[in-house]
Amino acid sequence: MADSGLDRLVAGVRRRVNMVFKDREEFDLTSGDIPRPLFYLSLPIVITNLLQTAYNLVDTIWLGQYSETALAAIGMAFPLVFFLISLGLGISIAGSILVAQNIGAGDEDQAEFAASQTVTFAIIASLLLGAFGYLNVGTLLDLIGGPENVVAGATGYLQIISLGMIFMFAFFVFMSLMRGYGDTITPMLVMFVTVVVNMVLDPFLIFGWWVFPELGINGAAYATIFSRALATVIGMAIMFRGNRGVQIHLSDMWPDLGYLRKIVRVGVPASIENTGNSIAVVIMLTIVTPFGETVIAAYTVGVRMFSVIFLPAIAVGRGVETMVGQNIGAREQDRAGRATNFAAKAMFGVLAAVGVLTWLGAPNIVAIFSDDPEVVEIGRLFLRYVAPTFGFTGIFHSYKGGFRGAGKTLTAAAISITMLGLVRLPVAYFASGEMGYEGIWLAFAVSNVAGAAIAYAWYRLGTWRDASLTDSPGMAPAPDADPDAEPATDD
Repeated sequence: MADSGLDRLVAGVRRRVNMVFKDREEFDLTSGDIPRPLFYLSLPIVITNLLQTAYNLVDTIWLGQYSETALAAIGMAFPLVFFLISLGLGISIAGSILVAQNIGAGDEDQAEFAASQTVTFAIIASLLLGAFGYLNVGTLLDLIGGPENVVAGATGYLQIISLGMIFMFAFFVFMSLMRGYGDTITPMLVMFVTVVVNMVLDPFLIFGWWVFPELGINGAAYATIFSRALATVIGMAIMFRGNRGVQIHLSDMWPDLGYLRKIVRVGVPASIENTGNSIAVVIMLTIVTPFGETVIAAYTVGVRMFSVIFLPAIAVGRGVETMVGQNIGAREQDRAGRATNFAAKAMFGVLAAVGVLTWLGAPNIVAIFSDDPEVVEIGRLFLRYVAPTFGFTGIFHSYKGGFRGAGKTLTAAAISITMLGLVRLPVAYFASGEMGYEGIWLAFAVSNVAGAAIAYAWYRLGTWRDASLTDSPGMAPAPDADPDAEPATDD
């Protein structure tokens, strides 16, 4: 009876959600028009990522009210959390690509095997990385430096997150595998439930409301881990039941070395990309910290805002990844190219408009997070430097998603690392010596434009000319694939 009641409740929620969103069964990613399926695939990802970012934003808002030191500490801790997760994130990306390509090829059994193996290797990786993080938090923070009280707060936060790393990883894997299948609604619904839990727990644990002790920044960490654990339980239950999206099977979860080689081939470049990005973020923090606690706080607010503003571009990039993956599996390379170009043009227009609004409302946006006039002024400058370049991030993420979906994760990694490591960091280092912290803000703007130019130029060079089933790990070769065919550019 309980199960029946729960099923009716879930079915009722889904009926209402489907008034706005569409299930995978209601559109075909490999035929027909492009805008509509890409929209319905990406919209739930936008909302899911917005909800996911709400974890960080809620923490930032509450900790900003708690103290400026706590706000600076969370700003120092987030890049290191990103670094630890990035070391193994390639596993979930590889799983998403392999599931998408096998679904596109019509091989559901192989897609389910790929999903099951991805979960296994993700669990192993999360345990290893959690142990590494817990044991090396002090060393990692010493590399960044910063005020002693800020470092102390970041240390406690990172140790708690490291102990719960398996839950951080497991939900990322759930979202990636469901997205590869083409179901982006279910992860959105699960994320909504867990974000509500995190929002409720945060103030109780941070400030010590009701019967809870006052834990400060550690309270934010405990709230995040508890809510991620809840998301993990729900997500794994959904995939084992198999009534929504891709299904996993216990019998397919014994580690398979053949599949591990496929993960290495596709996932390692993705892990390198994400790890390189996280290292770049940490290095950027070392450039920011000498300017003091107030600049660190303003930088934290600006970066958190970018994480929200760029959600549509990141989500569409993920949608492109799935759409391209399924079309490569279905041997529709030209359609994959058209989807990528459409996404780049659409996201440039949308984010350029958002940039105008952000430039106009910059002071009010920063004031949401801090009532310190100096933090508001420095944060206002940060947003106004970067806002005019928002549209270029849409181009960057769209083409990067296309490369990933085609199995070209090494190309995506090279583009991303070039933008951050060869453009943003050098400009920030040298410009900050001449302009102070405003040189760092300038570096963000310059690198956004450069990243879009690099991604588009690389695409035009024809790196998709060999993006066929022959390049898709775990799939049969395509007898009619032409390795010399030019990529579609849809200009």
